[in-house]
Amino acid sequence: MNKTVYNEEKAMLIDPSRSAELLHQIEQPLYLLITGQQADLVPIPPAGSQAVGMLPAVPLSALGSAAFRSRYGLKYALYGGAMANGIASEDMAIAFGRAGMMGSFGAAGLSPARVEAAIQKVQAALPQGLYLFNLISSPGETGLEAKLVELYLQHGVNAIEASAFVSITEPLVYYRASGLAPASDGSVAIGHRVVAKLSRVEVAKRFMEPAPKDILKRLVETGKITPEQADLAAKVPMADDITVEADSGGHTDNRPLVSMMPSMLLLRDQIQAERGYAEPVGIGAAGGISTPEGALAAFALGADYVVTGSVNQACVESGTSAKVKQLLAQAASTDVAMAPAADMFEMGVRVQVLKRGTLFAPRAQKLYELYSHYNSVEELPQAEKEKLEKQIFKRPLEDIWQETVSFFSQRDPQQLERAQADPHYKLALIFRWYLGLSSRWAVTAEPGREMDYQIWCGPSLGAFNDWSRGTYLEQPENRHVADVALQILTGAAYLARVRLLGLYGVEVPVVLCAYHPEKPKA
Repeated sequence: MNKTVYNEEKAMLIDPSRSAELLHQIEQPLYLLITGQQADLVPIPPAGSQAVGMLPAVPLSALGSAAFRSRYGLKYALYGGAMANGIASEDMAIAFGRAGMMGSFGAAGLSPARVEAAIQKVQAALPQGLYLFNLISSPGETGLEAKLVELYLQHGVNAIEASAFVSITEPLVYYRASGLAPASDGSVAIGHRVVAKLSRVEVAKRFMEPAPKDILKRLVETGKITPEQADLAAKVPMADDITVEADSGGHTDNRPLVSMMPSMLLLRDQIQAERGYAEPVGIGAAGGISTPEGALAAFALGADYVVTGSVNQACVESGTSAKVKQLLAQAASTDVAMAPAADMFEMGVRVQVLKRGTLFAPRAQKLYELYSHYNSVEELPQAEKEKLEKQIFKRPLEDIWQETVSFFSQRDPQQLERAQADPHYKLALIFRWYLGLSSRWAVTAEPGREMDYQIWCGPSLGAFNDWSRGTYLEQPENRHVADVALQILTGAAYLARVRLLGLYGVEVPVVLCAYHPEKPKA
């Protein structure tokens, strides 16, 4: 093969249509021939010719990290992120797992009994274990977090996706440390895998470090883990993998992936050099992964794997309603807004939601403004109270409080004790009634509440809708999560080869610059 010297006068492809056909055969290497200013792609160089370059085969299994795939027994370096209230459903997790990927069941907001039923269904369908279950941080309901961990341990859930954490909690450490054992080669056998989904470097550092010593000490003293497990926990990070969550639906800091990934990778490399872990922490990318270009960009930035999210919500396997799927399939990248989060309302934490076709975002923001200005229900101006009861709650606030009492009496009585002692917290619980139910109204397509649907969504869904327009994936009834993921990965592999053509000094025609979804053959 001749040494290639870059020529500023780029060569032109002789037959762009034929080249496109060849480039789509991603598992077939191609050779580049250049004569003067004419370029050609061939599967096998003709006798007597010399190729100036090669476009390697890019099978989908070559994208991302082999270590990540091996860690979870996957064929492809991709998983579907959790969406609360079972929107990331059992069927979604099963579909991903059967296709050689993983899906994370959206356990947040569900009762332990509902989560237990999901565990049983997913485990029956995927005995090989290609799945995750979500564990969301619950600072206002720490008991719920502990209950879920106990449930996961009881049923042998060996991998979880930890999301929305800002600090390391005792239930999380318990899950991690209780699965550690000495391996025959002297290393640490990790029985409970943790994928942490986050967006801040300071939080990532906590997950890249071993579990806090004080928490390990308490767990030993209470008999939940052994002293040996505490010692082993000092040799491994809290998380096996960290998903860098960029501008996504739901909980997000709206940060760009191109800025976050380099910082996370640098931090990982620094901690790995200090700690010398047997398995370096993997770094994945989420938020904006809905097109081939987005996936390719993430891998080019150094992502070990990619995570899809918003795009899955408009798929057949999604646990949300048909009405919501139709709204999502029509969304543009600009049809999103930030709104107060139900689970961290008092802290001012916000989530990204769909604004097209719903008034949830401005109504939720109004509630937070009132909470910030008034310390109790009694302090609310009468005019404001009447507006709330008529436009948002559609019921007297006293009725809402009684329903809240009934709910927490069974779920977490400590919340009521706190509310009785703190009128401001009582106001928060009443407002959280609306924030919490609005997402369920969307899932169940509650009649009369269409304007109050809380639909978690990031701008990436708009990009997917643009990409799929005019193809079989335009309609939500044709969208299946595994197929969508494979189309994105296939497009990323195709574009990787196209980009390499340009580096060889070939003028890439427009006809080659995009990958369009191709309906799988029956």
